[in-house]
Amino acid sequence: MKKILVAMSSLLVVFACSKQPTQEETSPNISQSNNDEVSEQRFSVLFGGTKVGDMTVTQESDKLSLDYGFDNNGRGASSQEKITFSKAGFPINWSITGKTTFGNAVDEQFVLENGSANWRSAAGEGELDSADGKMYIAQNASPYASYLYVSALLNSKEATLPALPAGTLRVQDVAEYSFANEQQTIPARIVALGGIALDPTYLALNPENQLMAILSPRFTLLKEGFEDADTALRDIATDLNASRFKKIAQKVTHTFDKPVRINNVRLFDPEALALTELKSVVVEGQRIKEVTKAVSQAQENEVLIDGAGGTLVPGLFEMHGHMSDNRALLNVLAGVTSVRDTGNEIKVIDTLVDNIESGVLVGPRITRSGFIEGFSDFSNATGEIAKTEAEAVQLVRDYAAMDGYKQIKIYSSVKGEWVPAMAAEAHKLGLRVMGHVPAFSKVNEMIGAGYDEITHINQVMLSWVLDRSEDTRTLFRITGMKRFVDLDLTSPQVQETLDVMSERNIAVDPTIVIHEFGLTARNGETRAGVRDYIANMPISSQRSAKVALLNVADEAEDNAYRVAFEKILETLSLMHKRGIFLVPGTDLGGGFELHRELELFTKIGMSPVEAVRRGSYDMANYLGYGEELGSIEPGKLADFFLVSGDPTQDIKAIKTPSLVSFGDRIFFPSEVYPEFGITPFTSKPEVLME
Repeated sequence: MKKILVAMSSLLVVFACSKQPTQEETSPNISQSNNDEVSEQRFSVLFGGTKVGDMTVTQESDKLSLDYGFDNNGRGASSQEKITFSKAGFPINWSITGKTTFGNAVDEQFVLENGSANWRSAAGEGELDSADGKMYIAQNASPYASYLYVSALLNSKEATLPALPAGTLRVQDVAEYSFANEQQTIPARIVALGGIALDPTYLALNPENQLMAILSPRFTLLKEGFEDADTALRDIATDLNASRFKKIAQKVTHTFDKPVRINNVRLFDPEALALTELKSVVVEGQRIKEVTKAVSQAQENEVLIDGAGGTLVPGLFEMHGHMSDNRALLNVLAGVTSVRDTGNEIKVIDTLVDNIESGVLVGPRITRSGFIEGFSDFSNATGEIAKTEAEAVQLVRDYAAMDGYKQIKIYSSVKGEWVPAMAAEAHKLGLRVMGHVPAFSKVNEMIGAGYDEITHINQVMLSWVLDRSEDTRTLFRITGMKRFVDLDLTSPQVQETLDVMSERNIAVDPTIVIHEFGLTARNGETRAGVRDYIANMPISSQRSAKVALLNVADEAEDNAYRVAFEKILETLSLMHKRGIFLVPGTDLGGGFELHRELELFTKIGMSPVEAVRRGSYDMANYLGYGEELGSIEPGKLADFFLVSGDPTQDIKAIKTPSLVSFGDRIFFPSEVYPEFGITPFTSKPEVLME
C-alpha cells in the first residue's frame, strides 16, 4: 500500500502556531445522528507493529456502545462501555466494565443529571453540583475516550473544556497524513489532545472529523482496513514527541560559555560512604575541572551557583527500563542520568538513542539490551521473536553486530533448551546474558545454562513454589506469587539456589518497586511508592495512583499478596547477606520510581548511604562506565544532582533535586516541571553571573 505522508510546517512545533478549529468548522456532534440509524465501526489494536486486539464501536441515536480488548505478553485489558450523550455531545451516563492489563476488575460509572454529576471508579468516588459544560475524564475507558473528548472540544468555541474531576482539556492541529488502501485515499489531520496526562495524545481525523487512528511511538489504534498505516503513524508520533521535547529542552536547558562553579556543597563520596566537608565543584565543558574548598565569592570569568550547603550526588542508574521519549527528560530531572534499557523494539530504542545523542532530545545515557522472545500464543510483541534455536542464536549474533548492545535479555517464551547455545554465543561475542526464567524451566537450570543475571525477583522465587508444568508466560507469573506465603527460606531448594548464585556471581535485578505496586496497591488508596510526590502531580496521575495493579478477590487474597511482598523483602535481605549482587531497576519508567526502589533497598539490609552508592557508583562500575561516571571527581563527566538534605542519613533526600548537571548542560527542575503539569518540589538555586 502506498503511504503518503505530508509534513505540515507545524509538524516540528507541536504546540506552536496551530490553527484552532471553530464551532462552524467542526462536524456534527455524535449526539446529532439520525435516530433510526445504527452504525458500526471496527478498529485494530497494534503494539510494536503486531495486531494484538480489536475495538468495535456501535452508535444508535444518542447512545454509543464499545467493546475493546487486547492481549499481549500473556496479559491484556478489555472493556465494555455504554454511553448516553446530551444534545451538546457530553456523556451524561457512562458505564465501563471489564479488566485492566494486569487483571484488576473495572466497574466505573458516571452520571450527570440536572446539572449534578457523580462518579465512581477504582480510584474512588466524587460528585459536583454544577457540572454542566464539564467533560468527565474516565479512569479506565478504552482509547476511544480520547476521541470523545476531541469531538466535544471541536465543538467548543475556544477549543478548550473544563474537565472532571479537574483540569482543562485542549486540542490543536499538529500534522497531516493521507490514509490509503486499495479502495480509497482519505486525507486526515492529526490533532494533539492535552490536559489529561503528562503528555498529549495524538489522533488522526478524516475530513468529517471521524476517528481514523490513535497513534504513539509504540501503539496504534487503527480503523479496520488501514492497518498498513501503522509504521508511518508511529513514525509521526515519534517526530511529534521529539519536536515537543526539543522545544521544551531549548527553553529549559542552561549552557554557559565559561566554567561553572557549584559552590558551598558537600559531595557524596561513594568510597568513604560519607559526605565531604563543604566544597566547590568547577565544571568546564562536559567534565569536572576541579574540586576545591568552598569559596566566599564568585571567581573571575566564572558562573557561580550557590548550593546553600546541600549535597551533590552522582547521577543515578535505572537498571530496568523500557525507555520511551516521553520519559527521557523526566528521568534526567530526577537525577536518573543513565538507564539500562532491558528490552525494546530495535527501531524505537535506536531512534531514541540517536535523538538523545544528537541533541534533539534531552534524555539519559542508554545502555541497550537485545530482547529475544520465543514464538507462542503469549509472545511479547516488543521482542525479536525466534521460532527455533537456530533463529535464537542468530538473533544473538545480530544484536552483537549492532552498536551499543551490551547484553541480551531472554524472555518467557524462549525454550529453556535453547539457552545454552544462546548464552555460549553471547559470551563468545562479548555480551552478557540476563532475563526471565523461560516457562517450564527452573532458575538453577538457567544459571547452569549461562545466565549472568536474573531479571525480577519473582522469576527466582517462582522456581521454588511452582510445578514445572505451570505456565509463567501468562499473568500467573504475578498472581502465582501468592504461594510465597508458605515458602520456607531455609529449605534445601532455596539454599541450593542461593549457593549457586553466590558461587557463580549471579546478579539479580529484583525490581522491588513493581512488586510492591502489584502486591500491596489497593483500589481507592494511594500506593506506597508514590506518596512522597503524588500531590505535586497532575490529577490524572493522582487518580491512577489509587488504582491497584491486580484484582484482589477477597480478604484472604489481600493478605496473601501482602505477606508475599514481605517474603520478597525477606528473600532479598537473605541474598544481600550472602553477597549476591542486587541491581536497582523499576520496570516502571525510572525517575521518581527509582527513588522508591533505592528506598526499598534500605528495607533489605542496606543503609541509606549504601543504597545511594548502589544506585550510582556501583552501577557505573557494573556496566563498565566507572572511569567516566559514578563519582564526583576531576576528569569525570559532570554527571550529578543537587539536593538540600543528607541522603547518607535519609534516603528520601534524593527525591527532590534542585539542580541536575548533565555534561555541559544544567537543568533546574523547578523550571521544567510546569511544562508537564507538575508542581515544582524545590526552588531554583541562586545563580551569579560574573
